[in-house]
Amino acid sequence: MDKKNALRAGAVAAGTTLMMLLMSSPALALTPDDGDDPGPGLSVIQTVGLFVIAPLGLFVVIAGLVMVLDKSGKQS
Repeated sequence: MDKKNALRAGAVAAGTTLMMLLMSSPALALTPDDGDDPGPGLSVIQTVGLFVIAPLGLFVVIAGLVMVLDKSGKQS
């Protein structure tokens, strides 16, 4: 019985995904709209810094603040 339910759930999930993909329209990013003024692209260093280094740095800062300001470990 579990195999039948798993098959049914997989079919529903696959059908839902397929319908969403078929009903969604393309982004049409190749045709610019009126008023579009794209800026210069990012270099590889800027991209890595923005999407890798900055989130990791923010994580380290937040984790450090949580560890420094944690009061529960100082109970005697």
